[in-house]
Amino acid sequence: MQDTGKMSERIVIPVEEKDGLKSHIAQHFGRAPFFAIIDLDENGDISKVETQPNTGEHAGGVGHPHEILLALKPNVIIAYGMGPGGLQSFRNARISVLKAQASTVKEAVAAFKEGTLQELTSGCEHAHHHEHEHHEHFSHV
Repeated sequence: MQDTGKMSERIVIPVEEKDGLKSHIAQHFGRAPFFAIIDLDENGDISKVETQPNTGEHAGGVGHPHEILLALKPNVIIAYGMGPGGLQSFRNARISVLKAQASTVKEAVAAFKEGTLQELTSGCEHAHHHEHEHHEHFSHV
């Protein structure tokens, strides 16, 4: 269970499209086409929703998504899963990584506010190896 406290929060969620709170959560963190950035005010109300493209190497760009997202200074990441490198990077930065149990951003934020999300405790080895074994051999379309 997470501590929601009485301070503002910034949540980042990997998503499939740019549709604000209606966006569907992406299955693979590093390969998500976009990231939704949701700011909650001190009362836990949504104060801002933005979507930015994934510019990481797994989406045809440069660098690891977790390194790029650290610049956004999130307090929380909500995802179905991620590779061990991303998970460790967020843990080292004292960013909570919670397991998504919803299909949309709106549902995930509601579950976060209710305090029902569990911590993501282990990285997905399959996703990690798959992404790194093949990214140099195939062009990203």
